[in-house]
Amino acid sequence: MNQPNVQGLEQVQFDGNNLYIEETITDLRVGTIRRLTPLDGDGNRDLGRPVLFYAQAQIMSQMGPVPVSGKIEATNMAEAVKNFPQAVQAGIEALMEEAKEMQRQEMSRIVVPGAEATSKILHKP
Repeated sequence: MNQPNVQGLEQVQFDGNNLYIEETITDLRVGTIRRLTPLDGDGNRDLGRPVLFYAQAQIMSQMGPVPVSGKIEATNMAEAVKNFPQAVQAGIEALMEEAKEMQRQEMSRIVVPGAEATSKILHKP
């Protein structure tokens, strides 16, 4: 019986010093807030690290719904709810920048066959 290729798995280590419990909070309308509460190695609340909040939503595009996410600057749930729109806006801006960069890279790869020959014909001495 062949074993699957598990080469390198001995290097996979779960970081017991960076544990979080994840909760998903939704308004059933606009999106969700992910609340990540830090835990210590025993699974107790780690008061030395802040709770993290992330926004998740979908925006409609010409190609259908696109997931958007972003970090919410907040220290509690009330702030997270209040700052949700700014996090989504930052996520949209990041997606737009990523799309522009992909477009720039794609444009730099376009090669027109015969362009060199056409150039010589048009610029005859």
